[in-house]
Amino acid sequence: MRTYTKYEFLDLLEDKLRKQRMTTVDDATDKDLFYAIAAIINDEVRQAGLETVKRYRQNKERQVSYLSLEFLIGRLIESNLVNTGFKAVCDEVLTDLGRSPRAVYHEEEDAALGNGGLGRLAACFLDSVASLGLAGNGFGIRYRYGLFEQHIAEGHQIELPDNWLKEPYPWETRRAEEAVTVNFGGSVDYITDDDGNYVFTVTHLQRVTAVPYDVSIVGYRNDVVNNLRLFKAEAADHLENATYNSRLDEMNAIDQISAVLYPDDNSEDGKLLRLKQQYFLVSATIQTLVKRFKQTFGMPLTQFHDKNVIQINDTHPTLGIPELMRVLMDEEGLDWDAAWHVTTQTFAYTNHTIMQEALEKWSYNLIRQLNPRVLMIIEEINRRFCEDKPAEDIEEIAIISDGLVHMSRLAIVGSFSVNGVAALHSEIIKNYTFNAFYRLTPDKFNNKTNGITHRRWLQNANPELSRLITERIGDTWVTHPEQLEQLMNYTDDVEFLEQLHAVKFSNKQRLKALIFEQTGITVDENSIFDVQIKRLHEYKRQLLNVFHMMYLYNTIKDNPAINMQPRTFIFGAKAAPGYKRAKEIIRLIHAVADTVNADPAVGSRMKVVFLENYNVSLAEDIIPAADISEQISTASMEASGTGNMKMMMNGAVTLGTMDGANVEIDERVGRDNIIIFGLSSDDVIGYQHNGGYNARDVYTNDDRVKRVMDQLIDDTFNHGKSFDDLYYHLLKDNDPYFVLEDFTAYVEAQERAAALYQDKKTWQRMSLVNIAQSGRFSSDRTIKEYNQDIWKLHNNQ
Repeated sequence: MRTYTKYEFLDLLEDKLRKQRMTTVDDATDKDLFYAIAAIINDEVRQAGLETVKRYRQNKERQVSYLSLEFLIGRLIESNLVNTGFKAVCDEVLTDLGRSPRAVYHEEEDAALGNGGLGRLAACFLDSVASLGLAGNGFGIRYRYGLFEQHIAEGHQIELPDNWLKEPYPWETRRAEEAVTVNFGGSVDYITDDDGNYVFTVTHLQRVTAVPYDVSIVGYRNDVVNNLRLFKAEAADHLENATYNSRLDEMNAIDQISAVLYPDDNSEDGKLLRLKQQYFLVSATIQTLVKRFKQTFGMPLTQFHDKNVIQINDTHPTLGIPELMRVLMDEEGLDWDAAWHVTTQTFAYTNHTIMQEALEKWSYNLIRQLNPRVLMIIEEINRRFCEDKPAEDIEEIAIISDGLVHMSRLAIVGSFSVNGVAALHSEIIKNYTFNAFYRLTPDKFNNKTNGITHRRWLQNANPELSRLITERIGDTWVTHPEQLEQLMNYTDDVEFLEQLHAVKFSNKQRLKALIFEQTGITVDENSIFDVQIKRLHEYKRQLLNVFHMMYLYNTIKDNPAINMQPRTFIFGAKAAPGYKRAKEIIRLIHAVADTVNADPAVGSRMKVVFLENYNVSLAEDIIPAADISEQISTASMEASGTGNMKMMMNGAVTLGTMDGANVEIDERVGRDNIIIFGLSSDDVIGYQHNGGYNARDVYTNDDRVKRVMDQLIDDTFNHGKSFDDLYYHLLKDNDPYFVLEDFTAYVEAQERAAALYQDKKTWQRMSLVNIAQSGRFSSDRTIKEYNQDIWKLHNNQ
């Protein structure tokens, strides 16, 4: 891509404002400027995208298709400016015009295409695939409203539609000419042909048009532009002959398929809608890939897997396995053995779930209602797979059992690779979660520890720190993040450590202003910014964090003159709409915050902040300011985590359990630069398998635990409405996530953190070591490993 002087860029900006926004530089709003800048970028990017596709086709390159229900891409304007090389000149032009670049860039709405780590991982992966010059594209759904926009009213989470598409989204291009038809429901008939083969026909189908919208994924300054294709559900042409009312009803039902992410599945209709979303995505994707293969390669479909690998991000796209079988057999004429060979050499499965109860499974009857032909294929896959297996293993490996279709089992059987996302996680799925499968096909299983794109989460989110790093070690770390390790040469450089502290302090001041703007709460930028930002789930143990805050409050009330390190506890989290206990934890956080923040006896020693509607843009504001990164999941239950990587990369010190990628962070930084506490994964698994844990004993014998627990049902924090459900759940259900068991160890870990923070040089050194060792957790490294071991794509750089 070309470079521009600021005068050339200004000329382009004036031209776009005049032609597309019908205004001038002097009269333009920030929104006008945003759209004009996006148009400048698109002119360059789309041309580079055409050249990229042309190059892939001419070279007949093998490509990876990354299927995910979530792509949490955040705002694209800054990352696109950085990756095209236009960021500096654009900032300069806006500043010369007396405009705030930040204000202009923040005119972009976060794309509501994901929820948490799963979707953010997918977005980071696409960035790294393009930046490494690999032929790879994402496939997802263009959700009209995403998950939801979170508001808090009197401590209660309120879910509103996230209307992120209320104005045109400048990065997408509608490709109506490439739409495909996805069929739902129907009834299956078959005949045998002259060779004795079955020929299937499906009638009485509901036909839905999957219309693609393409979003360019820009590689970092390498002229590679890949693609994220998002499908929107629209009514098929056959509805034109329906009656007006029936057409409206069916159009409304079809619109729901791409309306929201993770519709409430507490009803059968909700479950069916979720399944429809999954099948809609995979069917549209498979049809698209088969069509492209036939147009591009001129090879028989028995070689489809030579040019295509499909990576499924968790089990949501698993129906792609029987769908590819259906297309190859019913539409392309391959026999079962040929189709199965192609399919099992095409799919690779990334597992993100350790807990058996959380592994996705669907009712047999529901899948029959979704698409009976797909169910027939799943049944045959199951029959053939189980027929020669040891009887003692069948219960653990059967794809269909007890009226349920186990999606993770289907994913394993239909894939040539199964990977976990952290070293510990991969060992657990081999030794426990999928042990029967591992014993049958050990070579399938491998580890690919997650990563994050350092270009967004360091270079873009923390420009002051990025400049400081570049001043010391040069800028090659942007393309070779492992070079951040050169910063280890400065761990005793007092001047550099002070500069590092100044950057953190500046980021904390900015976050302080944002907190006041959004909540009216004034926090102390000299306090520890203790941050827990992630999806609200019991195993992530926001509740343990809250219990510690309650304990600190009790400590202050018991001894008002106590001298303690001031802390600001910062939360950001959404709870699934149907997850009542998670929503109660949000209410508890707010109840504690209301009491603590209003109590003059506490003063500035402690503040509690919950920032509503947590998303990528908010994370970009919070993470550079974090001092402590709370990664306190119950050991053995967090597959990896990526928030831990983002915060360490920005100099936060991890306070966490030996869970997920925390284990590998610990190995990289050393025990002196991380704060570890609590049960190990072996301890937790031992309790789960053998018993021996009694939450009531902890409650009875630990006065601090008893006091905090009792405050759930007395008047200390409840403001007229107690937290009975949380109280009785922990005692009657025996504290399934070991919150009470780990409480004492967590308090001690927090005390260690406070003492370390008070030793300024020690804390600064810990912060620097974390930054220096964070290059290991770049998604560039992860994608190189995927490509070397699984995808085997040509590198175009």
